[in-house]
Amino acid sequence: MFRKKKQDPLAQLLVGLNPDAPLAERNLWIIEIFAWIRGQQNSVDAAIARVSQLLDAIDGNAALREKVQRWWAVQLQTIDLTALLADFGFAPRTAFFNEMAERLRWKLLPSTPETIDATVLFSMALHTPFDAQWLKAMDKPLLERIAQLLSPGFVSLEVMVVPTQIAQSDVDAGSIAGLEHYGNRLSPWQHLVLNAITYCAGQILAAGFAPELRLRMSGSAKNTQPFYSLISGVEELRRAMLHPSPKAAEVLEAEETVRRSLDECRAAVASIYEHFEDNGVSVGVVFRLRQLRMRILRVRELLDCLLSANPKVITAKLLAHLVAVGLERQSIRALISSNSSLLASKVAERSAETGEHYITRDKREYAQMARKAAGGGLVMAFTTLIKFSLHAIAISAFWAGFLAGINYAISFVLIQLLHFTVATKQPAMTAPAMAAKLKESGDTEAGIASFVDEVSYLVRSQVAAVLGNVFTVFPMVLLLTWGWARTTGAPFIDQHEAEQTLKSLSLWGPSVFYAAFTGVLLFSSSIIAGWTENWFVLHHMDSAIRYNPRITRFLGKARAARWAAFMRRNISGFASNISLGFMLGLIPVVAQFFGLPLDIRHVTLAAGQIAAAATSMGLGVLHFHGFWLCVAALPLLGGFNILVSFYLAFRLALRAQNVSNVERSHIYKALIKRVLTRPLSFLLPLRLGRHTPPGEH
Repeated sequence: MFRKKKQDPLAQLLVGLNPDAPLAERNLWIIEIFAWIRGQQNSVDAAIARVSQLLDAIDGNAALREKVQRWWAVQLQTIDLTALLADFGFAPRTAFFNEMAERLRWKLLPSTPETIDATVLFSMALHTPFDAQWLKAMDKPLLERIAQLLSPGFVSLEVMVVPTQIAQSDVDAGSIAGLEHYGNRLSPWQHLVLNAITYCAGQILAAGFAPELRLRMSGSAKNTQPFYSLISGVEELRRAMLHPSPKAAEVLEAEETVRRSLDECRAAVASIYEHFEDNGVSVGVVFRLRQLRMRILRVRELLDCLLSANPKVITAKLLAHLVAVGLERQSIRALISSNSSLLASKVAERSAETGEHYITRDKREYAQMARKAAGGGLVMAFTTLIKFSLHAIAISAFWAGFLAGINYAISFVLIQLLHFTVATKQPAMTAPAMAAKLKESGDTEAGIASFVDEVSYLVRSQVAAVLGNVFTVFPMVLLLTWGWARTTGAPFIDQHEAEQTLKSLSLWGPSVFYAAFTGVLLFSSSIIAGWTENWFVLHHMDSAIRYNPRITRFLGKARAARWAAFMRRNISGFASNISLGFMLGLIPVVAQFFGLPLDIRHVTLAAGQIAAAATSMGLGVLHFHGFWLCVAALPLLGGFNILVSFYLAFRLALRAQNVSNVERSHIYKALIKRVLTRPLSFLLPLRLGRHTPPGEH
């Protein structure tokens, strides 16, 4: 018994072609054709060979060729491809969660091929990265065959207006060979491209005149009105190309006008970015700017598809680009990245400005940092005692954490207003400044040496700050708790609590892990600080405080001006300190509620707690093994507080600063060499050599 021979898949597909079939079946046919071309997605050459095989089968059968052409004509009449060329890949909404819901719908709910929306059909037919690869790989002869199949009898546009190929004498003659075939004999595809250019230009005009963008443009951009010029240029291009007897010079002139207007529009958009520092940035503004820039680029691509030297090759690349855009358009990860990247950049830049103040470069600045850190340690000594006092209040865990957060927040704000410093808060601010230096230095020998100098400045600044905090808070808590015991006759904390405190801070416990987690909170507070300052600037709150009639009537003009300047200077610090305080107080409580083993270990607070426990246990604590384990843990607590917060902030800043071309191995080698040759330069303000700034001696 013989098996029935399996029919060729391509033959089955071609037999199933029916131009008169319902919409869903016609769309399913093209989806199945692309699935057959795609194959196993393991070879671009194999996919190209299948395209050639498909064309061979169609060219070898006149009836089949006529059916394909009728199918294409019906599809053009039914489906609006203009929207695909002009609008595909552009999000219709600015709200993050609305866009997130739409992308989830795309991923979770099935799409129907019974649609006249070309963007939906395109996403169903070409939905893998492999599709972009084989589309770009098609050569010119293959694309010519596709064009001849879908636009029979049409003269190639390559005899039309191509600026790089037209001799001036030809332009002066007023016509080019083959131009008489143009005008009313535009192919359906070229009509679609021209309509898409018109549609895109209208969208650019509307976006360019949106108040949140136009008011931020430079004066010259507003005065030249490039968006109006773009619309008029596109209309001239349409008239020139659709004229019954088009002139090559007119088409060329109109194209140059459109391209010049696009350059002017792009310059106007670029001028908006220059005002972000003074006016702040929002996700909505960033969204509109990116959409506007992408539409400008899309018009350029469409012009190339219409009037370049190789329009068919450019068209294939455009379709490949649309495949990639479609995949990104459905990606939730891409949505999160695109909505956060520029905002993160502005946050990092603002933190970089603040971070510069925490880097010491000479002996005077080093000593000043140590004095500020000592002041911070003094305040933190009282913070530690208040923390122990709150333990004696019999309240629920949440309110205990809330009161602890208030204690921390008030202490951090007081340190800020007194111009003191807490060592562990600095790294998240200094990291963006370091990333900015890295971007400026580049990959030259001098640049790397300069960056290594900055690293040494930063490390020794942190060393000075940590030592200033710890060497002040420890003796101050000892003194205060000793004074309490002498005055009241009872230790500040009892023996049991002292032992529990030392046990919780022991080197052999989870303290190092908790210190790393605290570093995450320190980094988070810097992000909140940058975001809050950006919000303050974006909404012009300093100007509102200074000039709002109700505020000036209440405060008076002079006082309102002082408050406006004060808030502008300190809003970032307030946001960072208050948010950090409440995170340190409340997050351990919330974590315990959910059964998560999380706590905080802040090196300055830990030093104060160890001192309080030591006073309660008396001189015998020097013979207590647990006390020395806690002392040994302090360098690790400080190190992990600093390293984790710095690492997270530095990674964010590198991404925001777009530092990707730096040879990091060279930097690592230079750092290792500096550690081996001049280790003390990371601890003390020693002279570093020819790369050292003039002020450091």
